[in-house]
Amino acid sequence: MRILICEDSVLLREGLVRLLEDAGHQVVAALPDTEGLTEAVADAALELCILDVRLPPTFTDEGIRAALALRVTDPQLPLLVLSQYVEERYASDLIAAQGGPLGYLLKDRVADVTEFLESVTRISEGATVLDPEVVAQLLTRRHRDDRMLRLTERERTVLALIAEGKSNQAIAGLLFLSEASIEKHITSIFQKLGLEQDESGNRRVLAALAHIENLGGATPPAGQTGAAR
Repeated sequence: MRILICEDSVLLREGLVRLLEDAGHQVVAALPDTEGLTEAVADAALELCILDVRLPPTFTDEGIRAALALRVTDPQLPLLVLSQYVEERYASDLIAAQGGPLGYLLKDRVADVTEFLESVTRISEGATVLDPEVVAQLLTRRHRDDRMLRLTERERTVLALIAEGKSNQAIAGLLFLSEASIEKHITSIFQKLGLEQDESGNRRVLAALAHIENLGGATPPAGQTGAAR
């Protein structure tokens, strides 16, 4: 896989390069800031772009703004954003931008090499992978969408795991249920959210987006999102 990294920390940047190359990927560029990022992406035929949220010169939202700009210039490019802390607003902005595959992970997840590499692969293959802590904070905010009030506690738990990019099999294992039961819960979620089946097969992502993007309604029960880990 051809990957570009944009990370200001030398240690983390070089660590990511070594980790990804040892896993058989090709890091075509490793940048300390967003200068030259657009040109590098245009020239590299990338399969994944990894960006830090906070980059020079202000260390505020340069990485997010760069990611949003890439959503305009290269909408289908898979993006993986790394953050030191949960940045709810930034995560919401990226999700609302839609486009290609997206990952939003806390930097601590890199320490779990196997899981991190699995996330990289899943994002490049089209999955949306959100850090469990990001999902938990987003879901504990109140949602405007009245459709969320229709979901049962179990359905909200399943939906939180869908938002993390979990497969039906993985969700079944985490909740100690059969895959058939999970499929029934997901079908019910789609129906309650009014998501009709389409050829793109993206109802899972649309369901997660509906639950995360809309502020001002029901709050999921405490501790439910923690079932993902």
